[in-house]
Amino acid sequence: MTWIKSAVAFEWTKVRTLRPLLWSLVCYAALSVAVGLLTGVFVGRTYTHKSELSTFDPISTGYSGLRLGMIALVVFGVLIVSSEYSSGTIRNSLAAVPRRGVFYGAKMITGGAAALVFSLVAVVAGFFGTQATMGARLSVSLTDEGVLRSLFGAVLYTTLLCLFCMGLASVLRSSALTMGILVPLFFTVSTILSNIPGVERVAQFLPDVAGGLVLYRDVPGNTVLNAWTGLGVLALWTVASVAVGYWAVRRRDA
Repeated sequence: MTWIKSAVAFEWTKVRTLRPLLWSLVCYAALSVAVGLLTGVFVGRTYTHKSELSTFDPISTGYSGLRLGMIALVVFGVLIVSSEYSSGTIRNSLAAVPRRGVFYGAKMITGGAAALVFSLVAVVAGFFGTQATMGARLSVSLTDEGVLRSLFGAVLYTTLLCLFCMGLASVLRSSALTMGILVPLFFTVSTILSNIPGVERVAQFLPDVAGGLVLYRDVPGNTVLNAWTGLGVLALWTVASVAVGYWAVRRRDA
């Protein structure tokens, strides 16, 4: 237990002192809130008639800023692992924590905890900031149906996605390669595939698409998943990624 506490403290020191890691978390929260506020203002001015509200989802709109801010969270999840390999400091880290299972576990705990804390800020502040700027006629409150579930699910979704990125980065060990795969996949490719007839039913099982279903009040059509089974699919992806990452750290040289 002492080994784990010391290793977690060691990893947390890296997060606090390495500027790219800390600033990526700050940008994640700041972008989520700022873009959410701007979206709320825009939506509040655009939707002026009640007849326009039939296709409007105030819950998913509340996460508009989160979708952009998550780019910074992906960067954090990749850098917290791969930056040590690119800089060569991984040898010093393994010298300080020679038990690789403890080292890997501490990194996952630290990264996951940081993602969880900042996700609480990004999700809650961004969501309710968007609702406030949309105006009372369009917004929802915490007691409305589906809101509390979506807030809890959104925090879980972003945290799991960060852990998934960390596991993949442990396998690939390259910041450029890992982000070159994840950023286009999460923010471009998955969206395109989800809109291609005949492919969308397979695309819904991609980690970001499946987990992202929790951000909607009503799950989009043509999907066999719901909010919770979607999070379950993301959890399976995350477990697989973290497990393969653990194997890579244990079996491969630094």
